[in-house]
Amino acid sequence: MAEKYTEQEAHRHFGSKLNGEVWNLLGKPERSTAEDEQMVHAAHASCYHWLQVGTGAHHQRGEWLISHVYAELGLPLAALHHAQRCQALTEEHAELLEDFDRAYAFEALARANAVAGDRDEALRYRKLAEEAGQAIADAESKKYFLGDLEGGNWGSLA
Repeated sequence: MAEKYTEQEAHRHFGSKLNGEVWNLLGKPERSTAEDEQMVHAAHASCYHWLQVGTGAHHQRGEWLISHVYAELGLPLAALHHAQRCQALTEEHAELLEDFDRAYAFEALARANAVAGDRDEALRYRKLAEEAGQAIADAESKKYFLGDLEGGNWGSLA
């Protein structure tokens, strides 16, 4: 017998499931063009589902993920747009966010600017990301953030 979900439960389920799918695709050493496209759509869909049932924190994290996907794919305009949206939401919802959310918002701006070829802005935001990352109180969260900061597409900073 199939499980039945309320609409809210379904949004939570798909928001989380699609987020995981994006991370699985990001973790692949090589992706096909179809997988890259799937990753973009999954990131947007995850954010959409969280917009239906989540908080400003979910929206901020969704914008970060979308920016990260576009940066990984070397698409600077989209990466910058979503990184700037992530930063705006970081300021708007500061009371809902964890210390790592602030670090990731700076990381998104750094990475997007690096992919766009703006080395000075990328370095400025990377420094802010590193400082915010060092201020993360939870050791496990700090470890994940610093690992994420070192990996991925850094465009002009590579």
